[in-house]
Amino acid sequence: MKVAVITDLHFGVRGDSQLFLQNQETFFRDIFFPYLDEHGIRVVLNLGDTFDRRKYINFVTLDRVRKFYFNEMAKRNIEYHSVIGNHDTTYKNTNEVNALTLLCQEYANFYEYSFEPVELTFGSTSFMLSPWITPQNDEVSRRAFKETKAQVLAGHFEFSGFEMMKGTLCEHGLDRVEFSKFEDVWSGHFHHPSRYGNIAYLGAPYEMTWTDYGGSRGFHVFDTESKDLIKIENNNRMFHKIYYDDQDLTIEEINKLDPSAISNTYVKLIVNNKTNPYMFDLFQSKLLSADPADLKVVEDTLNLEGVTEDELLAEQKDTKQALHEYVEALEALDATAKIKMKAVLDSLYTEAMNL
Repeated sequence: MKVAVITDLHFGVRGDSQLFLQNQETFFRDIFFPYLDEHGIRVVLNLGDTFDRRKYINFVTLDRVRKFYFNEMAKRNIEYHSVIGNHDTTYKNTNEVNALTLLCQEYANFYEYSFEPVELTFGSTSFMLSPWITPQNDEVSRRAFKETKAQVLAGHFEFSGFEMMKGTLCEHGLDRVEFSKFEDVWSGHFHHPSRYGNIAYLGAPYEMTWTDYGGSRGFHVFDTESKDLIKIENNNRMFHKIYYDDQDLTIEEINKLDPSAISNTYVKLIVNNKTNPYMFDLFQSKLLSADPADLKVVEDTLNLEGVTEDELLAEQKDTKQALHEYVEALEALDATAKIKMKAVLDSLYTEAMNL
């Protein structure tokens, strides 16, 4: 038996942007549902953050999402199991008020889990599905993790030591050692896919911010008999980097360019060498003819040739480290308060990097 696993859909992302909503619809229409149909998959697990806004819903977004996602699930009679993510719930101390409970009750084969973990079996594999952990359900969740015999734990977790985005580690949250009993642990929450041992962040299905650029996107399919977890890639990109260097470029080559791939996407035109203003204007006009959502020109005045991506990411780490060192220097705070303040600063830093 095969089960589809998806997470971090974030419907309504970027302030209910219609461009991003269209990109999401394209993914489900052209990739996700055709794959399910072709392979006869009728069980879907969603690991949280179905919606992006925690406190309200845009009616236009909801209407479109119902048509291209929830109604398509219902039409296929798919057994749909979804946990609550931190973006789905209004309050930070409880999951009691959440989007899925309020907006999706009419769907017969829809099962949402907002409080305690639940055990399910598909084929020959036993699962435990867990919603976002809050002060209200922390004790019951941890007890369930210890007592369960489930082979796979799937949910919306925050594990310490994993990448929140490429190059930025989470320094608070759950200790992965406590979950070593499971054959596999799958989580939503961090959009950057990564794996350490038996714990895997599966990653978001599409790009939503510049921090997603260049990463692997898509959804997963799990075979309950062989225990194979494979990724189905989504190659549709919302973010593009185009490098310009007219030292080895001709007008004929510019005229032959096909910029259609950047239509309705976000583009950074990075200028390495610009010796011919006419050629550059022609190149830029060619890109603009595709009607990108945004085109920013980045002059390489810093002479970054030869600087690796890891070295650039190290600069981000230095910023974060400086914030932590500042907190450590605050004599008025005890150790517990410093840990909490670091967590807040990490969250704000991550949010700033995503904007």
